[in-house]
Amino acid sequence: MSTPEQPRLVRPFLKWAGNKYRVLKHILPRLPAGEQLIEPFAGSCAVFLNTDYSHYLISDINPDLIRLFKLLQREGECFIAYAQQYFTPKNNCEQRFYQLRHQFNTTADRRKKAALFLYLNRHGYNGLCRYNKARQFNVPFGRYKRPYFPEREMRRFHLKAQRAEFVCQDFRTTLMQAQHGSIIYADPPYIPLNGTSRFTSYSSEAFGSREQEVLAETAELVAERDIPVLISNHDTPYARKIYQNATLFHFNIQRSISCNGQQRNEAAELLALFGAD
Repeated sequence: MSTPEQPRLVRPFLKWAGNKYRVLKHILPRLPAGEQLIEPFAGSCAVFLNTDYSHYLISDINPDLIRLFKLLQREGECFIAYAQQYFTPKNNCEQRFYQLRHQFNTTADRRKKAALFLYLNRHGYNGLCRYNKARQFNVPFGRYKRPYFPEREMRRFHLKAQRAEFVCQDFRTTLMQAQHGSIIYADPPYIPLNGTSRFTSYSSEAFGSREQEVLAETAELVAERDIPVLISNHDTPYARKIYQNATLFHFNIQRSISCNGQQRNEAAELLALFGAD
């Protein structure tokens, strides 16, 4: 007897550190059934794109990310065509990259800023999203031969986004908005694997140990209202301590971002599930 064909996974249109596309096989089976999926750390939206809930609440503290999602949601093909103008051989050089990065950091045009965010994501080093203390995007030029314009992926996102609400707000606010029938998937900046590691800063705000603990505490409170919460993180003794009241699932993943290619080894990850049998 042949096994049923598995649906083809949908790739996010953004490159993203910690993108969950490659570990969806671990995450999707752990997500309980429900009417609405809530994601308080949007990232690339890989989980959003590869689930089938009736409604979605997608939030992030990064206003540039949410602005891009909302414009693509609203404008679809018009915004795709507008953003594509930046993906030219002329713009794929170091001097032009820094000119456009400066425009991104100074423009008040929200539509232009969203299109440039996509340009920087695809032309910048390793698809990183990083800001300095003045909240200026400061990722260097990536030196790619021909950066990919994700037209097909953006079109799929636009269609799926008609079922979603995108908001820019703190994870605490988002979690407390959950109602009966909601499912929460949280993918916070990861706990460092060692003392020399640092959290990935995709906003101008830090996400340290206290925020990790608040997330775990809030997840427990929400789960007491029969709202399941699934959290991704590195598998460390500290993570197991703050998730001690959750059901834990361990797996290994190949690291995809490192300054030293020889350090791209396996890292231990876990999923912590609060409030589901």
